[in-house]
Amino acid sequence: MTGPVLLEHATEEIPGIPGRLPEGERLLWQGRPRWWPLAVRAYRVRAAAIYFAVLGLIGLLAGLRDGATVGAALLALVPLGLLGLTAIGLLALLAWLSARATTYSLTTRRAIIQGGAALPVSVNLPFATVASARLRLHGDGTGDIALALAPPHRVSYALLWPHVRPWRFASPEPGFRAIAEPETVAQILARALAAASGQPAAAVAAPPGAAGDRCARPEPVAA
Repeated sequence: MTGPVLLEHATEEIPGIPGRLPEGERLLWQGRPRWWPLAVRAYRVRAAAIYFAVLGLIGLLAGLRDGATVGAALLALVPLGLLGLTAIGLLALLAWLSARATTYSLTTRRAIIQGGAALPVSVNLPFATVASARLRLHGDGTGDIALALAPPHRVSYALLWPHVRPWRFASPEPGFRAIAEPETVAQILARALAAASGQPAAAVAAPPGAAGDRCARPEPVAA
């Protein structure tokens, strides 16, 4: 494997990994996104709720300004409320389905992202293509790990979304979104990257005590 490889879903000896692991390659970790954090940060459920709430407030104020009673003004907002609930529910459902259909894997040689509810596909990211890794922690206890690929290796932002770092269209960074115990997973990744490159093991960590992000390999850690 010399670069990112997209594979259609195949027979799996290990769920989430197409085909068999080559001789000498071991599975280190597997997980999937937490659906609600994925809904909030990738599918923008909270932003959609705020949007419809603002529209509702504007509609209420406009009705009162035009002389309607509070009851009548609220009644006029029922269609908007139903539309908002439907939109938010659909976004939440899509996030739940996406989380259930996704498996993230780390082996001694690569990261693997398998997703797709209708037609599962897997993207192999050999460690030789990874220039750096970035961990971002969130206040809900989950985190994201993004992998910056060394040129000329590239992946499709549209194909991999939501399993990419947001807004990085020119140089998409695939990765693991909304995972539990992100610091533990980051350490597993750091050790695997170090072993693959023959370098001392190093941490992938966020600033202590606060949500944030930091590039991979900033400092050595004990083996």
